[in-house]
Amino acid sequence: MLRAAQAITTVNRWTFEATKWLVYVIAALMLFEVISRYSFHAPTSWGPELATLLFGPFFLMGGPYLLHTGGHVAVDILSATAQGKLRVVLAVLAALLALIFGLILLRFSLPLAWQAYEYGETSYSAWNPIIWPAKTVLPLAALLLVLQSLAEVVFALKGRVA
Repeated sequence: MLRAAQAITTVNRWTFEATKWLVYVIAALMLFEVISRYSFHAPTSWGPELATLLFGPFFLMGGPYLLHTGGHVAVDILSATAQGKLRVVLAVLAALLALIFGLILLRFSLPLAWQAYEYGETSYSAWNPIIWPAKTVLPLAALLLVLQSLAEVVFALKGRVA
């Protein structure tokens, strides 16, 4: 079980490492849009929308790994001072809450992503790109969150509480 938990965490770390670079793409895209709009008076119809479509994956795909590193904002007054079994119980409870959240997110996002793919859903903007790739990121991130939550339960039970 520990080996599986470590493999899940490795996949989430790689995913995080790959998607964190999207912030530079988004920044360059917005810089291009600002220069195009204010220097050349020729705004793009696609720049802001593409930045929005890229921000979703950037934001979502880092979440599962941040669960492992404790990078989320948390009020941990009790768990920070807890020792021994209480610390383990609190870590397991936190991981189970994340698991429940991930399962709910997966349950409701998967049909929406599938429907967007089946219908070839577009954004209905002037640019009008297909949006199922962006909508697919949410159930994928939810699945990775579910898996990381299970991994965190294993880590806690093995005494590896952050």
